[in-house]
Amino acid sequence: MHEDAVPGFEIGKDGVGSIVVGVDGSPPAVNAAAWAAGLARRERARLVLVYVEPLASAAYWTSIGMINAAETANDYVAEVRREAAKFLDQYGIEWDLLHHRGDPATALEQIAEELRADCIVVGRSRHSGHLLGSVPKTLVTRAKRPVVVVP
Repeated sequence: MHEDAVPGFEIGKDGVGSIVVGVDGSPPAVNAAAWAAGLARRERARLVLVYVEPLASAAYWTSIGMINAAETANDYVAEVRREAAKFLDQYGIEWDLLHHRGDPATALEQIAEELRADCIVVGRSRHSGHLLGSVPKTLVTRAKRPVVVVP
């Protein structure tokens, strides 16, 4: 590596080392996680499931709402962890589950950058008649690494 080179996504390396996938319980996110798990299994890559709790919800406008929303998010993360272990462990997939709060697209890209992930996988959503939801659209236009959008 050249002295002045900036660490980050490495184009053209051999194989896939790690995959970041966004999970939120929606059918497209479940499909994205299944597709990413298959890729991780075939490539013997690390799969990083990421649930990003969006803070823009009205539930966060009051302290009681914030407590309830945080408890609900923690319960969801525990459920995802149980389901992921049940499915992924049987295939010998190395995996982890991260829980973040904030903007989902920004968080997924930051996590992928920190982990030097080879790609980000998200589910396609159809909001307001658009082909891509805001998270996939933002990632496709701003991410520094490949983004796979799974229907």
